[in-house]
Amino acid sequence: MTPFKQFKQFVAIITCAACAAIPALRADDSAPIIVPHSHIELFNGHNLANWTTCMRTNGDSSATWTVTNGVIHCTGQPVGYLRTLTGYSDYKLSVTWRFVKIAPKLDNTGVLVHMQAPDKVWPPCVQVQGKHDHQGDLFVMAGAECKEHKGMDANTPVVMHGESAEEPVGEWNTSETFCTGATVTAYINGKRMNTITECTVTNGFIGFQSEGADMEIRSASLDPLPK
Repeated sequence: MTPFKQFKQFVAIITCAACAAIPALRADDSAPIIVPHSHIELFNGHNLANWTTCMRTNGDSSATWTVTNGVIHCTGQPVGYLRTLTGYSDYKLSVTWRFVKIAPKLDNTGVLVHMQAPDKVWPPCVQVQGKHDHQGDLFVMAGAECKEHKGMDANTPVVMHGESAEEPVGEWNTSETFCTGATVTAYINGKRMNTITECTVTNGFIGFQSEGADMEIRSASLDPLPK
């Protein structure tokens, strides 16, 4: 069964479940929120036009985020993120990325969705964990919340289901994130790893973490959700 069909079946189950809603956080009024109706390439393959950065220190972010030979490279230092200038909701996000190399405590990154303003490290959002052997854990960050995380410590993730589907270091991984209303579902290399529901953030910017890992991003794109 394809990820699309698996996702459609799962959403149907979630929709039928009766549950109390968690109040949503307020989205940033200054940024347009786009619901994709066709394919959108977030990375043009040449430069970081339509992206911005927020780093923990005031250093030059161009030393952290560069584009060479059609690939975004992140050194992992200092801590921070690269994010879109536009906010989005209700979409499938596809990202192809890899670790260039990793070392102890230098093996961490993540895909961020529903990022809220203002920029800070870290904003309210949902993180699809990119840490080595933990791709598919889901974090609700900086005050964001979801049904599956209620009652847990803020720094504790909603742990992925089953074994890691991550490729070896140096090989490309495909991360697919389905954001539908207040539900976020994460696929890694075609395997459904996790789902959270009743998220208090349901739209916002899309970003990538600089958090220790030397890593590359080959592509990032949006597609409409399956009907």
